[in-house]
Amino acid sequence: MRKLLKVFVRDERGVSAMEYAVLAGIVAVALGAVGATFSSKVSTMFTTMFTAISTEQAK
Repeated sequence: MRKLLKVFVRDERGVSAMEYAVLAGIVAVALGAVGATFSSKVSTMFTTMFTAISTEQAK
């Protein structure tokens, strides 16, 4: 049992896959935070832009 545990601890296969998974998780959290921070500003920007376009087309 002890030998099996040592082999398991020293086995480095799959380590890079785990690192990529952690990195992908960090990127996803960062994108979510940025989206939550700027969502109202982006929404206001698009509303203003569509209002201006509609006003110009109505002329």
